[in-house]
Amino acid sequence: MLVLSRRANERIVFPSLGITIHILKLTGSGARVGIEAPAEVTVLRDELCATPVMPGSAPAGKADHALANALSKITLAIHLTRKQSEAGRSADADATLETALASLEALERARRQPAAAAPRCRALIVEDDANERELLAGLLGMKCEQVGDGEDALAYLEAGGRPHVVPLDMALPRCDGPETLRRIRADSRYAGLKVFSVSSTHPREWNIPEGPAGFDAWFAKPLNPRRLWDAMQASLGSSAPAHAN
Repeated sequence: MLVLSRRANERIVFPSLGITIHILKLTGSGARVGIEAPAEVTVLRDELCATPVMPGSAPAGKADHALANALSKITLAIHLTRKQSEAGRSADADATLETALASLEALERARRQPAAAAPRCRALIVEDDANERELLAGLLGMKCEQVGDGEDALAYLEAGGRPHVVPLDMALPRCDGPETLRRIRADSRYAGLKVFSVSSTHPREWNIPEGPAGFDAWFAKPLNPRRLWDAMQASLGSSAPAHAN
């Protein structure tokens, strides 16, 4: 479990990544944060994020590229935290920072595990908020396809896409979550596909059943990314419905 302290002069350490976050100073309008990272990990202020790659730089391998992408998303989330804090949106800043730290925790955990031990789980993220899709994909650390609504999700499946699990937002444009789920369950080609419903509301409000005819797990927003990741890994070896909040 990630426990975030708000006290100054404390640190959050990710030893396998070589990253340490220092809480330097707390004020009424924001937090001063220091980031210690290896030389190969670039940490920039948001106004410098467009700095071009120098010619002649060695191309990264697939593993390094994936790590760089994940760290890039985390860095952007930290910069967004600072902007939200400066704008006086402390609750939004807290939520964004906790998402970034949870992402670092998941990345740290993945780096500690042997690559061969990680289940080959494929996910189809169905969420109309592009930023939320990107953050979630980076956090999960697995092969993820991303679409913005139910029509695109169904088109992806129809074209032969075969994810192991579908985190499905309920409030979607064109074809919403309940209708998307109903059409998935009505098609025998998708039998056994795990669908994890994601919503800021209660399942009773959508009148969606649990189990083979409905959702396999229900996750309330704001999303707990650790519990979603754990449920997705467990889904590879179990067909039983699960509850999570």
